[in-house]
Amino acid sequence: MSEFSQMDLHGDLVAYRDEGSGPVLLLIHGMAGSSRTWDAVLPELAKKYRVIAPDLPGHGLSAKPRGDYSLGAFAAFLRDLLRELEVETATIVGQSLGGGVAMQFTYQHPEYCERLILIGSGGLGPDVNWTLRLLSAPGAELVLPIIAPRPVLDVGNKIRSWLSSAGVQSPRADETWRSYSSLADRETRQAFLRTLRSVVDYRGQAVSAMNRLYLNSEMPTLLIWGDHDKIIPVAHGYAAHEAIPGSRLEVLEGIGHYPHAEAPAAVVAIIDDFLDVAAAQMRKLS
Repeated sequence: MSEFSQMDLHGDLVAYRDEGSGPVLLLIHGMAGSSRTWDAVLPELAKKYRVIAPDLPGHGLSAKPRGDYSLGAFAAFLRDLLRELEVETATIVGQSLGGGVAMQFTYQHPEYCERLILIGSGGLGPDVNWTLRLLSAPGAELVLPIIAPRPVLDVGNKIRSWLSSAGVQSPRADETWRSYSSLADRETRQAFLRTLRSVVDYRGQAVSAMNRLYLNSEMPTLLIWGDHDKIIPVAHGYAAHEAIPGSRLEVLEGIGHYPHAEAPAAVVAIIDDFLDVAAAQMRKLS
């Protein structure tokens, strides 16, 4: 795993990974996740690109202030991060919640955005896993410490270690467990609930970009989905593909909500081909 860098941004600690050189890819993780979700693809991508993968505020090793966890606030954070890193433009890559943040970023700060890549993205329809709907309800603050107590997590981590040493691997389960176990920390739980309630209620996803997708019609856009995604259904990917003229949709068979972890070689190859084609098209126009 690559090393983390840190910076002070407006008085809050930001942890991020900055690897490789070349055209910039900004990788945005999902809810209750962190930049570690990109472990399986970041080294390969960094062979050809400069890859910047932050822990969003309230997530991972970044600070967890009592503040705004809306999509707009995350987009402003990413703008300020790129500005501090002296990055002028990037391809924006978002998974799950990170996809919603990525789309918000392209609307708020289009001058930074060359291309858009969405992986199992949120913000494209109301459907979402029922667990997230329940956790968005009042009173979840009292339930989460019971759902994710430290003793249970310690035992679970030992079992995962034993399975790993025995050669039993399940990237999908690993990503789910990593998100679940992060909720043992009180500050992370509070940030998680603020983030969740900004985009989900008991009826499902409360924020949708579908009526604004036409605004990105000139931006090269790639959609990657697993056909076994139980968190955000692949139907959202098909709908977004139809709504974005010229977009490219890749559906991976037998893959769930984490294509970048479950099928990293395929995802890297798809991203690489998409960026090569987009760059070739830009050369023809120039």
